[in-house]
Amino acid sequence: MKKLTSHSLTVAAIALATIGVRDVHSAALVVPPDPSTLPAKELVSAACSKCHGVNGVSISPLFPILAAQVPGYIEAELKLFRIRGRSDPRGRAFMWGIARGLTDEQIKGVAQYFSSQPPVKGSGSSNPVLAGKGKALYENGAPERDIEACTVCHGHSGEGINTQPRLAGQHRDYVAIEMLQYRSGLRENKVMQHVTEKMTDDEIAAVVDYVSTL
Repeated sequence: MKKLTSHSLTVAAIALATIGVRDVHSAALVVPPDPSTLPAKELVSAACSKCHGVNGVSISPLFPILAAQVPGYIEAELKLFRIRGRSDPRGRAFMWGIARGLTDEQIKGVAQYFSSQPPVKGSGSSNPVLAGKGKALYENGAPERDIEACTVCHGHSGEGINTQPRLAGQHRDYVAIEMLQYRSGLRENKVMQHVTEKMTDDEIAAVVDYVSTL
């Protein structure tokens, strides 16, 4: 496997490796005593905002930006967390406890709240050549290697489609971590595992760099 060509991927991989079991205890500190009794906006303020920000714009690049995220995606992921259907390390550490007591109504409310927040614009790329390679992969895939174009699920501008997530404006390091987790099998998703397992480190770095411009 080639060495990573993006500093962001290196940072992401290191950050991923250093996330430990101790995060479970950190997660417990932000869980309301009885989250099922809180309306969506209060739930966001009491729990979600600690990692994702009140307006869905997380300060740490290790936590996803949820502002303007596709509501169907947020709903689907929260329901997966609720049944412990996602076992990736940070998801397990931070979200299993928070989601366990949420009702369908609360999940829908939280999803609608975050999806209605103003979107974040991409930060741009300092490596136009790398971003250009990522753009080609994002828009066209690599049919000869059975790598599907990202636009099929995430839209031409990274806006997300149906229950597939918005990538536009997302933290660069977060996207890198998730792609690496899909490829390693730490995060379960048959489509993403199928795509990423065929991608080199350089290709993942290129797609991450391009996505950061959306």
